[in-house]
Amino acid sequence: MASRAWHLMPPAELSACLGVDRGVWERLAVHWDDLAVDPYAAETGTRRLRRYGQFVLSRSGEITAVPHEVFVQPHASNPLYVDVERRFEPLTEEFQAEPVVTALIRMLGEVAAGLDDVEEWTVKVHPFRVIAQADSAGQPTPEGRHKDGVTLVTSLLIGRENVTGGQSTLYDEDGRPITAATLTEPGTLLLNDDRVTWHEVSAVRPLDAGRPGHRDVLVTTLAAR
Repeated sequence: MASRAWHLMPPAELSACLGVDRGVWERLAVHWDDLAVDPYAAETGTRRLRRYGQFVLSRSGEITAVPHEVFVQPHASNPLYVDVERRFEPLTEEFQAEPVVTALIRMLGEVAAGLDDVEEWTVKVHPFRVIAQADSAGQPTPEGRHKDGVTLVTSLLIGRENVTGGQSTLYDEDGRPITAATLTEPGTLLLNDDRVTWHEVSAVRPLDAGRPGHRDVLVTTLAAR
C-alpha cells in the first residue's frame, strides 16, 4: 500500500489476517438480505440497497460506535453527491455484533496507520447490494470515477449472484488506469489510498436475463479524525 497506493487481497490472505475460516463470508452474507432501498441511487436509475454506520477507531484498537447521522461526502470528492445530506438506514445490531466486522475494522486501522500517523480514525461502513435486471444495468458507482475524500477505501466482495461485469478500476491522479480487477470470490478485498487514487466500478448485468442478479460488497473507509 505504501509503495503503490493499492493492494488486492485474495480470500485466503484476508482470512489468515483476520483469523477466520473462509466460510465466514457465507455466514456474513445473510445480513445483505436485510438492507434498505437507497433512494438517491434510484434517482439515477440504479436499484441499490444499503445501510450505513460510523465508528471511531483508536490507535490502540478500541472501536466506538458513533450515533447515527446523515452521510455527507467531503467537498471536491464525489461529483454526484458533494454537500448532499443523504439519510440511510443504520446498521443492524446483529451486523455490528459480528466478530469478523470488528476484526476487519481493526485490521484496516493497521493498514491505514502505514499511510498516516493519527490517534483516531473515523470509520464509515457501507454494506451495498446492487441489483441488475434485464431492463436496467446495476451501477455500483452511479457517480462514475470519484474519490471518497478519505485516507483509505476498501471494498470487500460478499457475493455475486447471476451477474456479469462489476470491474473495479483504480486511476492515478492524472487519470491513468493503475489496475483493474473483477472481484468474483467472496472474501476478496481491494484497498486503495484515496488521497492519490480515483476509483469506479463498471455496471453489472444479469447473466440470465430471465431473473435479476445482484452484487454484494462491504465498503469501509477510514479518514483521520
